[in-house]
Parts: sequence; C-alpha cells; structure tokens
Amino acid sequence: MDEPMADAHSAQVKVTFTTTEADFQLPESKRQLLVPADIKRYGLSRILNSDLMLDTGSIPFDFLVNGSFLRSSLEDYLNDNGLSLESNLTLQYVRSLIPPTFEASFEHDDWVSSVDVLSKSSPAGIWSGDKFQHGQDRILSASYDGLLRIWTPSGDVLVTSPSGSHGGHTASIKAAKFLSSTQLASAGMDRTVRVWKYSEASNGASAELKPTLELYGHAGSIDSLEVDGPTKRILTASADGSIGYWSAAKASGTEVDSSLLPGAHTSKRRKVASSVSTAQRGPLSLMQIHTAPATAAVFDPNDRTVAYSAAQDHTVKTIDLTTGEVVSTIPTSHPLLSLCAVKRSGGGGAPLLAAGTTARHITLVDPRASTAATSVMTLRGHANKVVSISASPDNEYSLVSGSHDGTCRIWDLRSVRPATKDEGGLGSVSEPVYVIERESRQGKKRTVAGEGAKVFSVVWDKHLGILSGGEDKKVQVNQGKDVVAQ
Repeated sequence: MDEPMADAHSAQVKVTFTTTEADFQLPESKRQLLVPADIKRYGLSRILNSDLMLDTGSIPFDFLVNGSFLRSSLEDYLNDNGLSLESNLTLQYVRSLIPPTFEASFEHDDWVSSVDVLSKSSPAGIWSGDKFQHGQDRILSASYDGLLRIWTPSGDVLVTSPSGSHGGHTASIKAAKFLSSTQLASAGMDRTVRVWKYSEASNGASAELKPTLELYGHAGSIDSLEVDGPTKRILTASADGSIGYWSAAKASGTEVDSSLLPGAHTSKRRKVASSVSTAQRGPLSLMQIHTAPATAAVFDPNDRTVAYSAAQDHTVKTIDLTTGEVVSTIPTSHPLLSLCAVKRSGGGGAPLLAAGTTARHITLVDPRASTAATSVMTLRGHANKVVSISASPDNEYSLVSGSHDGTCRIWDLRSVRPATKDEGGLGSVSEPVYVIERESRQGKKRTVAGEGAKVFSVVWDKHLGILSGGEDKKVQVNQGKDVVAQ
C-alpha cells in the first residue's frame, strides 16, 4: 500500500478504488490508499489522475459509495452514515458528468411539441452516409401551429413547411423526425403521418420542404413517431390505442381506406381540399393492442423487426413487427406517457426500456419475458408528468428527460440506492444528477411564475447537445457533447 497522503496529525481514511471501466484500471498495488478524511471529489480525482498517468490529460472523476455519488468529504459521509474513521470505504470511480450549460434558444410563434437533430453523429446523419455534408447540422422543430421549421445551429430558419391548404398538416403537429438528410416525417392531431422531401440551395442559405406522401389509418391524434432510415419504416402511437407501422416509400405502401381521407364525410360543396398531387397510402399494419391511448412506440435498437410500445393502460408491450403480434406485456403501476430504449453493454440482447409516467417518475423495465413483471429501477425527481426521454449518445448509463414541471433532468444509472418505505420499499432508486431549467434568450433562468413552461420534447445529440422544446414557444439548446467527460 502507498504511503499516507497527509501528515501524521491528520485524520485519515482507508479507501479501496474500483471501476468497471477497462481504460482506467489502477495497478493492484495502488487500489488501496490512506487519504485525508476531509478530502472531497476533486482531491480524489487528482489522486487518480496522478496514479493513472493518463496521456489524455486530466479527466474529472466522480465516486460512488454504496451506489450514491459522493457529494461531501469522506469524513462527512462517515459521520452522516454512522461510520467510524476506521472504516474501509470502497469507492467506485467513473468519468464525471459535466453540467450542461445553456447555449441558445430559438423562438417560435406557438408551443414547440417536438425537436430532432440532423448531425454527423445523429441516427439520421449516420443513415445518410456519404450524402451527409460537412457542416449540414440541422435542427427540426414541430409546433402546435401545424408547422415544421428547420434551423441552422446558429438559429437561422432555413425553411418553414407549407400550411394545411398547401399540403401541410391541418392541425397541431405532435412529433417529427429526420429519416435522412433529405427526408423527414411528421404526425399530429390531424391523424395523419406526412413524409417530406428536404433539399437545400447550393449556398446553404435557403431550403425547401415538399410533401411527398400522406399516410392515413389512425382514428385519433398521433402523439408519437419513431423512424428507421435504412428500412424507411415509421412507427406511430395514437390516442385511438393503436400502434401504426408504415413505409415512407410510396411503392411499399398499402391502399388507403377512402373513408379516412379528408372530406370523406362531407358534401361535395363543403369537401375539405386535399393535396391531390401528394400520394396517399395506408399502413403496413395497424395494431389495436392497447385499451387506452398509446403514447409512444420505439424500435428495438438491435433488431428493427421488434418494437416496444407504451400507453395509458399502464403497460409496455413487445411487438413482433413481421406478424403484428404482441410478444409480451409488462404491467406497470401508472399510466405511461413516453418511452426510450437504452442499449446495454455489449450491444446485443434486448435493451432496457425507460418509461415516463403520470406519477412524475421514470420506471426502467426489462422487456424480456422472463423478467416481464420486474421493474429494474425507478428514477425520481420530477415534479410533474414525464413526457419525453432520450438516451445519451455516449454511453448506456445516462438519460435526459423532459417534464411538464418545466425542466429536463439528466440521470446516471450508475447511481443507485434501495427504495425507502415511503417509496414502496422494493427495487432500486436513482435521482437526477443535473436539472436543466427553461431560460431566456439571454441565458437567464425564468423567475416569473408560469414562465418555467412545460417541456414537451427533448433529444440528446453527441454533436449539437441537449435540445428541448416546450410551452414557452422555444427550442432551447444546452451543452451536451461534453456532458460525459471523455
């Protein structure tokens, strides 16, 4: 064991360092140390960097003690937990999460219901391959005014979608995603999915959004949309309780039910004009599998023939998209409003599913049939409904969530504690590492009552950061690419 880190008159604590990160393993001889009792995270991090002799420079580390992050000195931790200075503390060290500082906000004319990102590291950017141009990073926003907008990272609007009378949505848009650098999809309260062709001028100063396909089938508002660029497939979740599976390619679509088309139940004189020049198709399958409004559907990140859905009927369902059959049903305790698939280490097998609830928390469940009734963990900290969740692009242990409490919260799944009696006494609990509040254009936090504003959508991109939209009619950008220190 190394020599003590302080003089003989200072109180010291024996610690054992451990980590699951292969790149930062200490030699066996340096895993146990005597350190000053009043040392805190920063001092411990300096010791590690010194002993690891990292070529990449100083890396900030956090330390977990019994599943909770160390936020005080070791001496204070021992006192708070009724332990003596003779205790041997095991400290699991992990790379720190850096506070996501405010960068910008882009103003809209109405509530921002959905945000998405096109960047070199986003799914759509990767799916685009060589067609993605350097410097073509774009932000897509959907609004309650029924319009889509595409922005540059500097906040310039390149294009706004046509209105309902010109082939656009005829009601509020609830969700929108990039399929590639030249195609996107949107859906909303007019019960339709619309596929758009996106093109930019050679100088990048302007762009065009042209509707190319209208998809009909749902009998209620479409509140969630997920896409898979390589297969040109789309998943939707609707207030009618069904999950839709669609093709973004005209040639692959099915014939549309004419009773669902605009103006089908009105007289010729009062018939609502539809975009005659835009192709109209039906779903590949429409699965009526929930007994209450379906709120989210996502593809399995490792197998695009499998999907997961969440609904206000308190269930998460696993769906075989080749047959349209439900493979398993996971019961939960509360209505569900959002869903995110989190890849596991190794890249194979079923993901963890993070589901946002009306009860202000996020429940993590394992979709495998053998553990269908088991909640892996509960994330607690929001003060209102959790309506949007996005996984970290860097790792399998971080999430960001958006809530009607007006905040986005970042979670680290490595920080776990047992549930208390007040929390039911079963399972594990994690609490947020950082809270992102709504801010003004000048970067000042909202202080006027009511201006915190509900958050409706959040996405975490490795290149552009954490973007969120909400009731304050803004897309807000927070630093995200360095939130996980490399």
